[in-house]
Amino acid sequence: MATLLVPRRLGCRLACLALAAVLLATGCPPAARERAATAQHGTIGVSLLALDNPFFKVIGDTIVAEGKKQGFDTVVVSADKDVARQGNQIKDFLVGKVAAIVLSPCDSKSIVPVIREANDAGIPVFTVDIPCDEPGVSIATQVATDNFGGGREAGQAMIEMLGTAGGKVAVLHLKQAESCQLRVKGFREVIDAHNAGGGPKIEIVTELESNGAKDGGAKAMEDAIQAFPDLRGVFAINDPAALGARAALEKAGKADQIGIIGFDGQPEGKQAIRDGKIYADPIQFPDRMGEEIVAAIVRWSRGEALPPKTLIPTSLYRKADGEKDPALATEAAR
Repeated sequence: MATLLVPRRLGCRLACLALAAVLLATGCPPAARERAATAQHGTIGVSLLALDNPFFKVIGDTIVAEGKKQGFDTVVVSADKDVARQGNQIKDFLVGKVAAIVLSPCDSKSIVPVIREANDAGIPVFTVDIPCDEPGVSIATQVATDNFGGGREAGQAMIEMLGTAGGKVAVLHLKQAESCQLRVKGFREVIDAHNAGGGPKIEIVTELESNGAKDGGAKAMEDAIQAFPDLRGVFAINDPAALGARAALEKAGKADQIGIIGFDGQPEGKQAIRDGKIYADPIQFPDRMGEEIVAAIVRWSRGEALPPKTLIPTSLYRKADGEKDPALATEAAR
């Protein structure tokens, strides 16, 4: 029998199962049975941190594509890092009686009241990339990069990049995002362990807000080199901030003096690694995150138990990886 994926309402589930049974009993062709199995099952409402960041656009596009395969419409909106805007978007989803809500919270604490509204309405809430581990809310499941593990990889890359000299390091943060808090926590843990073990001292001298954007990364980098002229390394919590930092270093004539570790693995970031402008990235897999979210929604619709979270490991991407990456253009081709 064909498997039907439907919203939670029992009446709808029973009606769809009855339809499938009739189709099978009457010898309906396989193609028709497949169309019945993937009939429209409602709408997935998706509010992502910022769609001007290619990382989140890939997540959104993947949820749309995977949802369509399973018979869901999908509405994807950008919160633009604004908690109030995201709260209003979720309330719109509630009014529209969506089948499921997917969030990358702008601020995990501030979004709690509106998630409670969704819980009270019986609409499942899924989080992607950025968790909401606050008490008093029910999250169906969380799908994210292992941000803490990725931060640890960034720390190892920093140690590798600085070598036997060590030196002063700046962190370009996005402090409102819990995912970035985890990255910096993992990074600091590795650097602290390195220093405690007697390695060449690496001193994290400042954490500056980059807003996870190119212009914010550039401004934070300008402030960092003004305050610490002898800076040797930068850990930027995503590729836009890293690329902004690189632009600021080039403008200041310090691109050869200060190395950058980024995070994400967006095409522009990978190209910068290949070109030697960024040393390395722990890369994420946003397409897989979108796939996992839709798979979780499907499992929930079947009444299956979900794990509290699914963490997808990062993979450290260096210049040698960029040189072998067929998706990147060569310098000559550009």
